Amino acid sequence: MDDQSNNGQLQIELKEDVAQGTYANLAIITHSSSEFILDFVRVMPGVPKAGVQSRIIVAPEHAKRLLRALEDNIAKYEQVFGKIRTSDEQSFPPIGGIQGEA
Repeated sequence: MDDQSNNGQLQIELKEDVAQGTYANLAIITHSSSEFILDFVRVMPGVPKAGVQSRIIVAPEHAKRLLRALEDNIAKYEQVFGKIRTSDEQSFPPIGGIQGEA
């Protein structure tokens, strides 16, 4: 690809079938020393089996960039629409508030 023709910008193609998106309401994240694996799952009420809708595999550096991008976008979202509340917020202590930490 000729960098001169697009001023060094990456052109990203979004195909029509991908643009529709895939609904998932559960994410399972695992890792090895060289990659993070994100499985996106659709869980349906009353159905005992849930299928992985999409699997994304990224390098650790990209996983950290994704984390930062999500944090940034969530902060921007909450500035406009208010705090996002989750049902599991009570289950996790605030960051830095874990007992036994020095």
